Amino acid sequence: MRVKEILRTATQAWSPAAHHPAYLALGTSAQQLDASFNTTAALEIFEMDFADTSMDMKLRGSLSTTNRFHSLIWVTFDMGVDGSSGRLIGGGENGTLTVYSPDAILSSADDAVIGQSSKHTGPVRALDYNPFQSNLLASGANDSEIYIWDLNNLSNPMTPGTKSQPVEDVCVVAWNKQVQHILASAGPSGRAVVWDLRKNEPIIKISDHSNRMHCSGMLWHPEVATQMILASEDDRQPVIQMWDLRFATSPLKVLENHTRGILSVSWSQADPELLLSSAKDNRILCWNPNTGEVIYELPTVNQWCFDVQWCPRNPALLSAASFDGHISVYTVMGGCLEAQQYSSVDKISGAFDPSDPFGTGQALPPLQVPQPTAAPTIIPPLRTPPKWERRPIGASFTFGGKLVTFDSPRSVQPAPSPQPPRQVHVSQVITEAEFLQRSRELQATLQSGSFISYCHNKISSAPSEAEQDIWRFLLVNFEDEARVKFLRLLGFSKDELEKKISSCLGKKLQPNGHCGVSPEVKPSRSFLLNSSLFFSVDTDGLISQALLVGNFEGAVDLCLSDGRYAEAILLSISGGEELLKKTQQRYLNKQTNRVSMLISSVVTQNWTDIVQDCELDNWKEALAALLTYANPEEFAPLCDTLGSRLEAGGTEKRCLQACLCYICSGNIHKLVECWSSQRDCTAPLMCVCVCVCVCVCSLKSIERLRNSEVTVQSSVLEEKLIHYANILANQGSLETALSYLPQTSQQVHTHIYTRTHTQIAISTYWPLYQKPLPYRFSPSQPVGSPVVFPPSSLSGPVPPLSSAPGGIVPGSLPGSVPMMPTPPAPGFLPAASLPPLPPSSLPGGPMPMYSGPSGPQGAAPPPLGTAPPPTGTVYPPPGVGYPQGGPGAPGAKTYSQSVPPPPTGNLLTSSGLCLCNRLMCILVKLYLDCLRVEVLQQLPAERVEQKEIPAEHMILKSTFDSLVQRCQLAATDPQTKRKLDDASKRIGSLYDKLRDQLLSPSILSGLHEISRCVSARNYQRALELHTQVVSSSNFSEISAFMPVLKVLMTIGNKLGV
Repeated sequence: MRVKEILRTATQAWSPAAHHPAYLALGTSAQQLDASFNTTAALEIFEMDFADTSMDMKLRGSLSTTNRFHSLIWVTFDMGVDGSSGRLIGGGENGTLTVYSPDAILSSADDAVIGQSSKHTGPVRALDYNPFQSNLLASGANDSEIYIWDLNNLSNPMTPGTKSQPVEDVCVVAWNKQVQHILASAGPSGRAVVWDLRKNEPIIKISDHSNRMHCSGMLWHPEVATQMILASEDDRQPVIQMWDLRFATSPLKVLENHTRGILSVSWSQADPELLLSSAKDNRILCWNPNTGEVIYELPTVNQWCFDVQWCPRNPALLSAASFDGHISVYTVMGGCLEAQQYSSVDKISGAFDPSDPFGTGQALPPLQVPQPTAAPTIIPPLRTPPKWERRPIGASFTFGGKLVTFDSPRSVQPAPSPQPPRQVHVSQVITEAEFLQRSRELQATLQSGSFISYCHNKISSAPSEAEQDIWRFLLVNFEDEARVKFLRLLGFSKDELEKKISSCLGKKLQPNGHCGVSPEVKPSRSFLLNSSLFFSVDTDGLISQALLVGNFEGAVDLCLSDGRYAEAILLSISGGEELLKKTQQRYLNKQTNRVSMLISSVVTQNWTDIVQDCELDNWKEALAALLTYANPEEFAPLCDTLGSRLEAGGTEKRCLQACLCYICSGNIHKLVECWSSQRDCTAPLMCVCVCVCVCVCSLKSIERLRNSEVTVQSSVLEEKLIHYANILANQGSLETALSYLPQTSQQVHTHIYTRTHTQIAISTYWPLYQKPLPYRFSPSQPVGSPVVFPPSSLSGPVPPLSSAPGGIVPGSLPGSVPMMPTPPAPGFLPAASLPPLPPSSLPGGPMPMYSGPSGPQGAAPPPLGTAPPPTGTVYPPPGVGYPQGGPGAPGAKTYSQSVPPPPTGNLLTSSGLCLCNRLMCILVKLYLDCLRVEVLQQLPAERVEQKEIPAEHMILKSTFDSLVQRCQLAATDPQTKRKLDDASKRIGSLYDKLRDQLLSPSILSGLHEISRCVSARNYQRALELHTQVVSSSNFSEISAFMPVLKVLMTIGNKLGV
């Protein structure tokens, strides 16, 4: 679109790119006359001022000259020195070369002409300056005259060599944009000569063999040193030829779109993919020389443009000089012509000014501008964005904490040579270095099993005393005699206690730890000598008579009533276990001192009262008592009860104390919940890291005691592990992150399903619930008996539903709209075994029945939800407890119990019944959608004949299968076993591609090399070959199996198999 315009018939030159503002210099053209037939000449400088919305350019300076100009350039020589604007150099019609000062012209100074030479014998038609040394200037004139000028001294120009023969006018000279000593010249005959100024001789001559090429322009490629273009002025061959000096026998490319001879060409220095050309067909085209297509055509008037030039300062602008006396400035970025239409109207109004002395002096009536009936003309921009508008660099974050960046290629390579690949850089961004370091330490500990040293390190580096206690308790779990060491951590040491007792009694302890009987105290047997004792009626006599007849219970009662507690206890021992227990209880009921409750619990083994009624400040004493006396079956529940009381305290201190109780009981679920609920941490990532480390170490201690792998069903722990894995993945530790995710894909599917479907539906009506539904969708574990209806009893398949108490069954609730019946189906799908629906909290009572469609449809189907309820359902305990009641506990029989399902509350509010029906419909719909998928999955699959692996590739299958088997036999780590199980399944994708012969020969060759190295146990070489195959192959072709091979070879190398 045209943005500025000057009424001049002139040769043009833009100011250099570094000059601000942008100026356009115009010298009166020697080739044409204007409409006034004016023979004077001038050199003018105009400013590009876009603040002015008019089409006119501001004239900033003018200088009258004696000669008209065939050529004009603005060079950067001396630019920047004392604020200089460079030099203007004009080639005159009488062979004169004149150097002007733009600053002098702009300031109207007298010394505008700096230098002048008349060395040429004819018009100077061609000028160009060296981009590397701005003081070097090349000029061309008649008779093959070419001079190289030094602007510091114009008196002694040099020639590039002997004149080319036959002699002709030099119409264009051009310096190479990449090599400073290479110069090219061309004449009307279409022959281009390339000069080497170091040798002062031509090195190559280029010409069209058709002899129809009349050269009107020549340009070097801005970035490729060996490429140039030649433009033809011949109407019979209006083309632009692109040449490469290394293949100079024929043009590299020919650009054909003009219908008449080309007058001028200009190559953008800002974007080598933009080449301008103007021709006698009144068109100005913009080419992409790399593809040969026209990407833009300027909307011009019907006049020839004899000169087009890009603006160095603003690469989106270009100027065009036409034979009708207009210098127009265009933009290739498009625009709207409406502003220009109103601008022309303003210009007409100004021409008829009533103050004109040659007018009538009467004001003209206001000009009525017709309103446009159509939308303003929109000029589109370039078809493709130019280089200066493209992003030179881009970046994007992707999964795994990776940053993907790209940048534009530095230069365009010659077309015959292979194009360099566009590079995309993938870098790992790590923002949590400390987090990764802790993760690596934990991973190394899991692999080596050195948990004791790991806990010691954590104790020394823990920031607080409370966290140190956590790690001290975890450390004890990995040592022997855990209960004794737990007591020491709580401040109770048997050795120190015995010393205190000895000091209190003032007696030395015997080697067995018990006080001896004083030698001076002897048992008295005088009671045997007094026989009258047995017949007295006092208490002693009655006791004696009761003992003589064997009435131990009566004797004990007499002793208790007389306050003889020691005798009562001794006699009850002889009276049997039941009498002893009754006596102990009666004695304890009478005691009211501070230790009586503790003594009572020790004697009766009733620790529930101690745990439930003790002061929270005495939690250490309560836990010590449990560690000392609690039997294995009761130890974990009692520790959990004490921990729950501490956790209910609500403070961070109490929560940390509760965590110690949960560590002793081995309840990972409660440990995670307690740690997460009240942990006040300024660094959330570190809190997650510490939480996972604590849980993993606690879990490993349980596995150590049980000598088997332990699975913890805890949604809170799963959430923490997924969060932990997500952080690791974002930091680039993908392999470590995978080890913390749920072990099977079904667990991952369940988690995703719950997060993206069920919870979304429930959250919509969450205020209706007092607690979340205890439901976990597990289609792989059917519970209960499926209900199967014969096909004739329903108009369509009815999915079976479990009738677990409280399950959600679609039906008609009071005040609700019945669900629509199932639409007819062409066939009946076999019913699948379903998991139980989530337990509901609806009030008790008969379940609503299904109301089938009315009308004669055969026998009515039985009501839904009548299947027998699942039997033997055992709900897991809240946490995972230590076997045998706790760490270090003595051996005992295995203890198990069935915990009743969690209690349910009221699902509906008094005003939310209708909304609940809608919610039930949503849940049932989700359930049935999943059911349909499961039913389809249970349909018998169509048998497909599997192809055989070609014989020449069977060695690959046998080698890799053998590697999997060897690794599985040698692997002991559960994590490694899981990786091998996954690899044994995914390696099948390689065999499928071998059967279908979908792999290229280069990949097959690399696989055979890897197979030979694996057979020789040379895993290092095999991994190197693996890297080579991946880097040189199409990743989409090998992405399904190459990562699996790397995992297998890495494990094989680690296990030494």
